[in-house]
Amino acid sequence: MKLSGTAYVFLVALVAAAGGFLFGFDLSIASGALPFLKEQFGLDAAGEGLAMSSAIFGSIAGPLAGMWLADRVGRRNTLWVAALCFMASAIGTALPRTITEFNIWRAVGGIGVGLAAMTSPMYIAELSPPRLRGRLVTVNQLAIVIGINLAVISSWLLSFGGHWRWMFASEIPAILALMAGLFVVPESPRWLAAKGRNDEALDILGRINGPAEAARELGEIRAELSEETGTFAELLQPGIRTAVVVGAVLMIFSQVNGVNMMLLYGPSILQNAGIGSASDAIFFTIFLNLFILASTLVAFWIVRRFGRRPILILGVIGMATGHLLMASNFFFGGSPFLNLAAMIIAAGSFTLSLAPLSWVVVSEIYPNRIRATAMAVVCFLLYLSSFICAQVFPMITAACEEKMGHPGAAYLLFAGICLSCAAFVWRWLPETKDLPLESIGRFWSERVNRVR
Repeated sequence: MKLSGTAYVFLVALVAAAGGFLFGFDLSIASGALPFLKEQFGLDAAGEGLAMSSAIFGSIAGPLAGMWLADRVGRRNTLWVAALCFMASAIGTALPRTITEFNIWRAVGGIGVGLAAMTSPMYIAELSPPRLRGRLVTVNQLAIVIGINLAVISSWLLSFGGHWRWMFASEIPAILALMAGLFVVPESPRWLAAKGRNDEALDILGRINGPAEAARELGEIRAELSEETGTFAELLQPGIRTAVVVGAVLMIFSQVNGVNMMLLYGPSILQNAGIGSASDAIFFTIFLNLFILASTLVAFWIVRRFGRRPILILGVIGMATGHLLMASNFFFGGSPFLNLAAMIIAAGSFTLSLAPLSWVVVSEIYPNRIRATAMAVVCFLLYLSSFICAQVFPMITAACEEKMGHPGAAYLLFAGICLSCAAFVWRWLPETKDLPLESIGRFWSERVNRVR
């Protein structure tokens, strides 16, 4: 039976979200392997930071390649390239003889991460009806969290005996599943329309919304495309320039808020706090990541019920609260399990708000023809900031420990960043819940005209 309507959209979203799953799995599997990598290759703080950030370094190149690929060969084929990068990385990081080889193959996987992170939410948004878009893009976030959870569980199971090479090889079945799914999903109808393939676009839109709504929607898409040049220079036009800045700043906040570093270095943080052996620390992060998974499921209901702005503002305030608790525990010498509680508060708040909604917002606020270019720019800045943060985080905490005997001051800094994010969202971000993509795309130029 040929699927149509909501079932068809959900199938497409699940396949596209497999890219998000690999995004989460690939970046997180290294955190469980880190204690063993340090022992295997004798890493210092800088080497530890490079081992963890090499994939993020590759992720910086992913959006730059994706900017060309997504427009030239399509959203689906860009996900194919991401899958091939993941496969090469999974094999390469399982078989390195030196830390340099390991870092090179992690960077290759990072290119796949950058491609998938940029393309998956954009692809889902371009196929989703407005009433479902927030929840379906959140499916990508759910897939990321499931990937993180399975990576942590896999690394814990393989930590007994120190089988860190198998940790990276365990990604291969999911990569094969993504490749199989890409054979059955369609191309983005908005990309097809931009290439003049209107009959194909109409057929896909018809399977999603029915013939009458598909014809109306295709008319709106073509009207918007006729008003755009699709060039990089268009990003600098009044209105669009503001949208690019808003998206870029929001994505940078999503990386430099400290919660990602909590998760990336979770086992090391808990081990340094006195939680026990490497296996014990990984085990306790399983509970943290299961809580994140539960929070992601709750996020489906929240995104459907409430607007983007209030969720983001309250969420980042919750993240700041977690950082303040972490700092207080270090300053006053509390139980290491309070560190785990602080991580749960910060990570739960992040998962309910900034983690899914930053991707939802940037996948929907740009006009059709420049969406891939704008997404590439904001994702490039996202991974550049993430790379810098992952590289310097162990150095910052080490410097704090040297001066104070603990890293508490670092979490005060992150709390301040979170509060700045809340102020930014309140001042600059428009509400986009349930609006058609074409309507959101016109908002920025119309706002400039209203100001004039």
